[in-house]
Amino acid sequence: MRPVTFDLDVLRSFVAGVELGSFGRAADRLGRSTSAISAQMKKLEEQAGVPLLRKAGRGLALTEAGETMLAYGRRLLELNDQAARAVQGGELAGRVRLGMQEDFGEMVLPQVLGQFARAHPKVRVEARVARNAELLERLAVGQLDLVLAWDHDARVPHAQRLLDLPMRWIGPAQPTYAASSHGDSNGNGNGDLPLVAFEAPCLFRTCATDALERAGLPWLPAFTSPSLAGLWAAVSAGLGLTVRTPLGLPASVRALAPGEQGLPILPSIALSLYRAQAQPDAVTAALGDIVRQCIQDSARAWAASSPSSSSFNAPSAKVQP
Repeated sequence: MRPVTFDLDVLRSFVAGVELGSFGRAADRLGRSTSAISAQMKKLEEQAGVPLLRKAGRGLALTEAGETMLAYGRRLLELNDQAARAVQGGELAGRVRLGMQEDFGEMVLPQVLGQFARAHPKVRVEARVARNAELLERLAVGQLDLVLAWDHDARVPHAQRLLDLPMRWIGPAQPTYAASSHGDSNGNGNGDLPLVAFEAPCLFRTCATDALERAGLPWLPAFTSPSLAGLWAAVSAGLGLTVRTPLGLPASVRALAPGEQGLPILPSIALSLYRAQAQPDAVTAALGDIVRQCIQDSARAWAASSPSSSSFNAPSAKVQP
């Protein structure tokens, strides 16, 4: 059987239609007629050999194969656009300012900076590692051009939701803390679960305390820190449990399986890429491409290696025809 070669132009229409929620809006953005987009979708399904879209009320939704095609389509288009910029815009110059959380400072930032420096050696990158609120504040006042931040805040313009990651209770890699005794190893015999968390406000802290209170489990603030390194040190030492995602954990801690030790199940959290401008310049766009690719590669690697990673997903979509 001959291998299928997907048409990137058709994939671009498919991805645009899903992301915009309407193939009519995709036609406007791409400068084509709606009938031309419909013909492209028919061609894509013929190439795939399976339905990619199904009726959902008055609109269309992705089938399971469509979700898979969307993920690969985005990746193929990103690689294509990166290649085009690398070839045509190899002489990009200037400055770009990137912000991201400590969760990705060790895992993703070196990859991003290394790839970008090789592709665009004349661009100076200024990176800031900080917490969500500070990063979004700096973006709003023009001190950052691009921010990788938890959650998807619809009030903040120019944001792209990259994926959803499961929150997990995090304990020491070598268990020194018995969650079932709720802190007895911490010298606290009243059964309260010792919580290790960032200073408020913090999305993860709020999620942890809400989940514990809904489950009727008492807790106490065993350790509070302004830095992620402080949280890891406290959890590793057995002072208590914290809540993060399984992505980028140091070897000294581990993510507990859902429901392990009787702890409440936690929801997923969105990870989004925020831009200061609706139409970023070539330098910011090029860096954004690399950030997205590095995050998606890291998430896929984690999902492939984790037996409990079924809750990892990219945002699903419903589109109008």
